[in-house]
Amino acid sequence: MPDKKPENPTDDPDAPDVPDVPDVTPLDPRTLRGLAHPLRMRLLAALREDGPATASGLAARLGESSGATSYHLRQLAAYGFVTDDPERGTGRERWWKSVHRGSRVDSMEEFLRHPDPEVRGALTAFLYEHAAAHAEQVATWLGTMHEWPQEWQSAWDMSDFTIRLTPELARELDRRVHELIQSYRDRLPEPTDSAARVRIHLHAFPRRAD
Repeated sequence: MPDKKPENPTDDPDAPDVPDVPDVTPLDPRTLRGLAHPLRMRLLAALREDGPATASGLAARLGESSGATSYHLRQLAAYGFVTDDPERGTGRERWWKSVHRGSRVDSMEEFLRHPDPEVRGALTAFLYEHAAAHAEQVATWLGTMHEWPQEWQSAWDMSDFTIRLTPELARELDRRVHELIQSYRDRLPEPTDSAARVRIHLHAFPRRAD
């Protein structure tokens, strides 16, 4: 989901620390059905991106009612995606945090060919919501990039390529791109004035010649 940018995008001392959590959790048919809801995916993305928050804080950020965010946070907790943050919670407000840094689908074919139509429908909803979120994030950047320092205005990219590959080569390319991105994850262990969170979208899919 799109970031809530501070007035000075390169200096945000009040940004919450994202908790140190396991990288990713594989989705199974049960957890996929539990997650494949637009608001739940937005809530989980916000917690993973910006750190722990309350239902009311998330409601204000996402333009939803606190009743809706409370309900869907409890559903996310039931499926193991979020949990209480005891270090922040008080008797009056409940703070939530993400249990994992991300989610993954290990076997797309398992879901595409699943005998339960609800599972196949959940996969479709999950993927389309991700695609919509990516488009929204790019649109937000295009509409706000004039607010960023000149260094960032020349440090972004929106490219596309068409190359001929076999499925095996496509998987190899995907793996190598992921490895390259991961190699940059810990290059800045300490906060740096000129640093910002950078979103990287990777879309790779075959196209018919006609």
